[in-house]
Amino acid sequence: MDCLKASRTRRQLMAAWAGLPLATTASMPDAAEARIARPRKPILIAYFSRSGNTRVVAGLLQRALGADLFEILPASPYPDDYLATVEQAKQERDQGIEPALKAKVPNIARYATIFLGMPIWGETTPPIIRSFLSAHDLAGKSLIPFITHGGYGLGSSERVIARHAPGAQLGRAFSMQADQERQTMNRVNAWLGQWPAGTTK
Repeated sequence: MDCLKASRTRRQLMAAWAGLPLATTASMPDAAEARIARPRKPILIAYFSRSGNTRVVAGLLQRALGADLFEILPASPYPDDYLATVEQAKQERDQGIEPALKAKVPNIARYATIFLGMPIWGETTPPIIRSFLSAHDLAGKSLIPFITHGGYGLGSSERVIARHAPGAQLGRAFSMQADQERQTMNRVNAWLGQWPAGTTK
């Protein structure tokens, strides 16, 4: 991601803070003077990223909040080929498969707030996110999703997260459109389609 895109992402993240719950104090009862509530510490940024878009957001959050960072990885990596990954993820989604995690978060109990990052796959969370939620006890913790997508929005991701982390306090999700792989594939295919069939030059 170039500097312009990174700058735009930072602006979007700052705007997202305005959507978090407001906190007031006894000495400042006026709503006009309410301050945006900061996440409870300690904070964990846990994320899954295939193409790197979600990883950029995770890094920005880590630096802004002074949080710990954990990358969610499957025990068996997804294929390098984009379409092969799409097909595998579709099968896992349709069959309710939760792929094994490469590692769990050490001492998850110490964290009060968890930012959970992911792309949208097939209009929902990637299967590995279900695995992460099932493998960790998040009861009583603030759970705030941040999501990248290719124009389809959040899909059913919030419902899936709520179902797999029933004891967590689910915050409002931050989302942004960022689907470089699909856009690249579509643009290359469109470009190739301009060439006459059988062209070898």
